[in-house]
Amino acid sequence: MLNLTKLFFSSADDIVFSDKIAPTDEQRDFLTQCRTKIREYLKPAIADATVAVLGMEKRVEPRFRTQGSWSYKTCIQPAHTDKQEIDLDYGVYLPVDVWQENGPPAAMAKKYFDLVETLLQVLCAQERWTLITGSDAKDTCIRIDVCSWAHIDIPLYAAPLEEFSKIVERTVALNNERRSMVFDSVNGNESFEVLAKAIAQTWDDLDTIMLASRSGLWRASDPEDVAKWIRDQVVRFGDLGNQFLRVCRYAKAWRDFHWKSRGPTSISLMIAIAQSFEGKRGRDDIAFENAANALSTALSAEIREPGIDDGAEDFNRLNEEERDEASSKAEDLAVALRRARGCQEYQKHQALQITLGQLGERISLNTNLIDVESATEIVRSSAPAVVPAPRVPNTSAG
Repeated sequence: MLNLTKLFFSSADDIVFSDKIAPTDEQRDFLTQCRTKIREYLKPAIADATVAVLGMEKRVEPRFRTQGSWSYKTCIQPAHTDKQEIDLDYGVYLPVDVWQENGPPAAMAKKYFDLVETLLQVLCAQERWTLITGSDAKDTCIRIDVCSWAHIDIPLYAAPLEEFSKIVERTVALNNERRSMVFDSVNGNESFEVLAKAIAQTWDDLDTIMLASRSGLWRASDPEDVAKWIRDQVVRFGDLGNQFLRVCRYAKAWRDFHWKSRGPTSISLMIAIAQSFEGKRGRDDIAFENAANALSTALSAEIREPGIDDGAEDFNRLNEEERDEASSKAEDLAVALRRARGCQEYQKHQALQITLGQLGERISLNTNLIDVESATEIVRSSAPAVVPAPRVPNTSAG
């Protein structure tokens, strides 16, 4: 049998699948610059309009947060650049001083959405970006095409001013404590790391978050629920947590290769993989095959997760026919990976072609990356056979 792991992930200098599907440093830098321009433009402009336009009692500044795949490290390059783009979610959070039983005043949602969209029209003209309007515009966010290969989605949230104040107070206190530790703690590095994590988690203190829609409605929405759940999974899987994230990226790349549009949502793939994750240290090929088997079952039905909104939402957005198709394709993936691993040493090229058929040309063509398993490794990588208990007939003594 063969070990295909180095086709997917390698700590050596080889450029393999995990490298080719990851955003480049140049792309990351560019999107970071775009994000900074959006924040620096919107922050004072929204604050200046909070009283005159939004009807708030005093001027408040919005806050901003990177969300989605960029926050939990599963963003990938598109497989079909003519149809797919890198997506960055950048949320705007407005502290609201008037909070009614069902959220902010109803009229504020439309005013808030129109205000930010109007401001972004000016910024887009300055930066030569394209603001998505008309029938292509989304109800739940503002979308900006910042280049030919990427867009930024900007959802607009509101939360009670009182909760934001608590976050600011907690962050200031932690920063003060961190500064003192630099001077008087022998274990300064460890303490610094603990505090840094605590500061990063201050957003968790927002208990009530409402999303403004283009149609003028507020809806309860906390994108951090998903991010927190994914972070919990990484912790739960321990030293296989990074492998879990890599396998999720492989699954998204497989999805993008087979569906230029539509297809299973990224979060549905991640939930289905996490719920049945069988990692294997040093064997991304086996872990990915196990994930494909799990997907073949999960994608044919509802996908709910009790750890996210108590399982209220079905994350499988596909209709019945699409679910059958997705399940079948996932089964094909699992079978193909198993066939490729089952090839002999002289069949490395065949194993490579099988893998290419499932994931496209971002799989390296270097057969030297394919290892041959030893007899011991074959035993270790094989699932134990389930042997029925022997039948013992009834006997009597005497």
